[in-house]
Amino acid sequence: MARQQHRDQATGGSQRQLRVGELIRHELADMFSRGDIHDPVIQSHLITVPEVRMSPDLRLATIYVMPLGGRDMEKVLEALERNKRYVRGEVGRRVNLKFAPEIRFRADDRFDEAERIQRLLQTPVVQRDLSGEKDE
Repeated sequence: MARQQHRDQATGGSQRQLRVGELIRHELADMFSRGDIHDPVIQSHLITVPEVRMSPDLRLATIYVMPLGGRDMEKVLEALERNKRYVRGEVGRRVNLKFAPEIRFRADDRFDEAERIQRLLQTPVVQRDLSGEKDE
């Protein structure tokens, strides 16, 4: 059993967790694009949902969001927190699950991490190492 859990954690969860997370992601993207959440901050931003991670018991959904251009991330997260109960109710109604999962909104920082790695790769030390020059 421990071996199975280890493998699931390395791949981001079980097949069921991934499937349910993807269903919730699609529903949230649909809600954002149609303007179902009546909040001026949410309606004034284009919000993408790159990933939803589910807990093993499917009772907690961690939703990663990113406003277009990364602007006003704190305002968007605050607005989503204000509307968390409505979003949870809609997800529970739209996705056929035994329980509506608790919802956590988090900022998606993958773009920041990719930018940081790109800057590191452009530094003179890394460029020297990649080109094969010896420092003597």
